[in-house]
Amino acid sequence: MLRPILIHPDPRLKKLCDPVTEVSDQIRRLADDMLETMYDAPGVGLAAPQIGVMQRVLVMDCVKEGTPEPMVLINPEVIWSSEDLNVYEEGCLSIPDQYAEVRRPASVSVRWTGIDGKVGERMFEGLWATCVQHEIDHLNGKLFIDYLGPLKRQMITRKMEKLKRERARQG
Repeated sequence: MLRPILIHPDPRLKKLCDPVTEVSDQIRRLADDMLETMYDAPGVGLAAPQIGVMQRVLVMDCVKEGTPEPMVLINPEVIWSSEDLNVYEEGCLSIPDQYAEVRRPASVSVRWTGIDGKVGERMFEGLWATCVQHEIDHLNGKLFIDYLGPLKRQMITRKMEKLKRERARQG
């Protein structure tokens, strides 16, 4: 089921999410809905708070061509980050049509619980590394614009406020 994506500024996007205590049918349904919503948007990642669910769940698929590789990460945590940094032009489904360069570790090792309840661990590089860090930031109440200078951040926030007003009028 497609879920509406929250648009910045929304207070829920700035809150720390609660850990998932059990991989239940409800969590599996949430993951399915999140993947469907992410692909429909279209995007490469989506975190639960972006659809108003304050739990530590994210989905991602950074395969742009070829066979999709959907991933569901429950309670993900970065356990190692490279000293090498990467600059990537990031966007966000909660901040539509706004992009900015963000500097992050080029490689990260992440541990999480999978939809099957088993612990997974993987080294991510390139777009996958950027995406997983961006989505984990969402679970911690942080947006990519928080890495920008105050003027650029305020400019993007004003554009989003205007977009929300326009959508409310059309709604």
